[in-house]
Amino acid sequence: MQLPRPQSPRGLKWWLLGGALCALLVWVAFFDSHSLLRRYRWHQEHDRLTRENERLRHDIRRLREQLDRPLSDSLIERIAREEYGMKRPDETVYRLQPDD
Repeated sequence: MQLPRPQSPRGLKWWLLGGALCALLVWVAFFDSHSLLRRYRWHQEHDRLTRENERLRHDIRRLREQLDRPLSDSLIERIAREEYGMKRPDETVYRLQPDD
C-alpha cells in the first residue's frame, strides 16, 4: 500500500506536522520519564503500598488493644512456661525440637 503524496508544499507541511505530532505522542506514551507506562506502574505500586499500609495500621491497632488488656494469670503462666522454661515443682518438662 502506498501513501498518497502531498501535492503542494502546504500539504507537505501538514504531513510533517502530523508526523511530528504522532512521534510526540509515542514519545510521551512510552519513552518519556513520566510516560503512561511508568505512571501505570507507579499507580499499581501506590495501590499495593496503600493496602500494605492499611494492613499494618490494623495490626498496630490490634497489638495496642492487646497491650491495653490486663494480663490474666493463665497468660502469665503460659509466657513463663514457653519463654522462660519455668515449671511447677511437681512437673517434668519434656522439650521437643521441631525438625528443620
